[in-house]
Amino acid sequence: MGLKLYKSLSEEALVSGCRRRDQQAQRMLYEKYSPAMYPLCLRYVKEKSEAEDIMISGFMKAFDKIDGFTGKGSLGGWIRRIMINQALSHLRKNKSVHVHLNSESTDYQPHVSISGDHLEAEDLMNLVCKLPVGYRTVFNLYAIEGYSHKEISEVLGISENTSKSQLSRARGLLQKQILKENESIETKLSQNE
Repeated sequence: MGLKLYKSLSEEALVSGCRRRDQQAQRMLYEKYSPAMYPLCLRYVKEKSEAEDIMISGFMKAFDKIDGFTGKGSLGGWIRRIMINQALSHLRKNKSVHVHLNSESTDYQPHVSISGDHLEAEDLMNLVCKLPVGYRTVFNLYAIEGYSHKEISEVLGISENTSKSQLSRARGLLQKQILKENESIETKLSQNE
């Protein structure tokens, strides 16, 4: 019965319980937010076990730093920021974020707009996960998390132009992947007619 009572607690009561290091409140907070945080972590790393490790360490950090949550803004947004920082920290620690430029111009602009005519959101996210780690990281931060190129450059320790270039290249690769997927789906659909 205690667990059902906790499920109906407000966000403020959960935070208060976590501040007291109440394990039931921590568990409820985890259960409430982990379904949204796991896919977020998975966008930054390819391995499910790595994403789970990042998420768990992110929640541990959230529990440790819960006194820093002021109540301004949403708790979910605060936890999300911790998860993003934890994922980036993991990538840096494992030297996975090697954002490098090749000889192509940094002014490269994709020729086709991203259009997932036959693709579902989950399919598009799977394509994002297939991007090289540097492209994927910049794309996630810019297109999904809403960071500016200035913020990305500060977080990743790269120039703003490098961030812009990585985003442009990520979009270009995504467009190619989407076109390929759409052609494959259209071929299958026409064969079934």
